[in-house]
Amino acid sequence: MTPAELSRTVLSTVRHAVEADELRVAVPERVVVERPRGPRQGDYATNVALRLARAAGRQPRQVAEILAGRLARCPGIARVEIADPGFLNITLEAAAHAGLVREVLARGAAYGRNSSLAGTRVTLTHDGEPRAAAVAEAGNRLLRACGAQEGPPEAVRVRPARSGHEYPTADPGARAERLSALTPDATRWALLRPPPGDLPRLDPAELLAQRESNPLFRVQYAHARTRALLRNARDLGIAPDPDGRYGHPAEHRLLGVIADFPRIVEAAARHRSPDRVARHLEQTADAFFACHDMCPHLPRGDEKPSAAHRARLSLAEAAGTVLAGGLTLLGVSAPEHL
Repeated sequence: MTPAELSRTVLSTVRHAVEADELRVAVPERVVVERPRGPRQGDYATNVALRLARAAGRQPRQVAEILAGRLARCPGIARVEIADPGFLNITLEAAAHAGLVREVLARGAAYGRNSSLAGTRVTLTHDGEPRAAAVAEAGNRLLRACGAQEGPPEAVRVRPARSGHEYPTADPGARAERLSALTPDATRWALLRPPPGDLPRLDPAELLAQRESNPLFRVQYAHARTRALLRNARDLGIAPDPDGRYGHPAEHRLLGVIADFPRIVEAAARHRSPDRVARHLEQTADAFFACHDMCPHLPRGDEKPSAAHRARLSLAEAAGTVLAGGLTLLGVSAPEHL
């Protein structure tokens, strides 16, 4: 179950409660579900009860109790808990996690693309400044990925990458030398990763370093590692199979960031902020490496392949799909080997 599907389930629950006269409110157009901050707060959380309480003339917890009872009976939901003052913390059934992995693998490179901006016509433009050009290019890819069509021009507004403050020295010759030393991937990442109001750091020593402290290397290496796992599994005759149990907290964290990818793509398109995708890719890479270290994807020693190994291989493939999709939207390569 994806966040979008869960959002529709929660919205349907509100509608049924209104139709049953348990709540007297206007049904909202949409309901937001988000990943909770803590691992013991379920898979998703929503503040819909808080939003409806005043209009319903009830305390938020009373509204939450009405919705929780109905939500807990919906397919794919294992349990619903209420957190003060009226948040709903939702835990999905194991089969719902497998369904998410199946969906990602079925959609492949199309996962994350949606029609949320269908009917919108806009084309991002720039004045030739390097950072504005990179943001416009990535922003237009994001808009098209969400169904927007080419249309009236809209100028990109970002802090330019030409002031010199992002370098250890302001000497023009030194700046030119540093820029020429960057690869196209490193240049795009450096220009797109910071929020629009922040200055990009274009130091080759940071951006070309093949170490964990370099976010671009970490994201690209995570993708390459997912591909290597699948190659190794194929050599061992082990086929991925998403229909397993994902019970470890590290697996749940990775499932969460994978499920959140379509929402991030939509938000990045709406706000003309490719940096949101870049930061989400960092979170995905970190979640993948944590799962990789805590939940072996391949048997060790004399251990025989199990359903858990096959399920984790499918989860790794899904993570790689998100990493590749996000990098492609940014115009950055997703290497098979690194």
